Amino acid sequence: MTMMEFFGCGMIAFGPPLAMFVFTVARDPLRIIVFVASAFFWLLALLLSAGWWKAVVPLRDTLAFGLIFSVIFQEAFRLLFYLLIKKAEEGLLKVWQVEADSSTMSLVTNKGLMAYVAGFGYGAISGAFSLVNVLAEMTGPGTVGIYGQSRDFFITSAFLTLCFVLLHTFWGIIYFDGFRKRRYYQPAAVLVSHLLVSCLTLLNQQDSPAYGASLIPAYLILVIMVIWSFFLVGGSLRNIKSCLFAQQRGYSL
Repeated sequence: MTMMEFFGCGMIAFGPPLAMFVFTVARDPLRIIVFVASAFFWLLALLLSAGWWKAVVPLRDTLAFGLIFSVIFQEAFRLLFYLLIKKAEEGLLKVWQVEADSSTMSLVTNKGLMAYVAGFGYGAISGAFSLVNVLAEMTGPGTVGIYGQSRDFFITSAFLTLCFVLLHTFWGIIYFDGFRKRRYYQPAAVLVSHLLVSCLTLLNQQDSPAYGASLIPAYLILVIMVIWSFFLVGGSLRNIKSCLFAQQRGYSL
């Protein structure tokens, strides 16, 4: 039973991201480099958050304190990574001119693609660190609920992890687009929504956890971010209709 729970929750949290990695990142070495570099910047944010939590002794036991500053540090390092990528674009263009590599050109010229890979790297490492300890506990012995605790803890953790992986992906698109086009309300919206979704998880720390009160709003915000990102990268209702009609007629996309 515990192994079934382990594999089930693991596939809920990491199944869709694994498919995204295989089909959109793994086939291009340059995308893998951006993906890993983005994950490294998230780790730096985590390291800084841990140092700050360790330094401020009086507030160590206040979970909200560490959570808020962790979100701020993550978004600050997202900005630093954007600035790094912006500086590296000239070098990538030179590589493309020398090697005439179409994949390099697509990553440099398609700003949405670069933001997607960077956000996905951020989300993937965030999800891994969020759930790895929980997954380790799922293997037993025993399981949640034996002493009267909620039995929904593991499944909620898996769905929240998946939500954050996807949110980071689309936050990256919105964040990068906002700074590139000087629409600074977009990074501000990312920061506020990140704080909101993260603070909602505090509801799960109560004696009677309100899992639905954190999970449902988090996925509603995810839907908003998906739609927003879709239109930012040039999507339209016409694109959706064309895709649907093409599938109905049996065309390969």
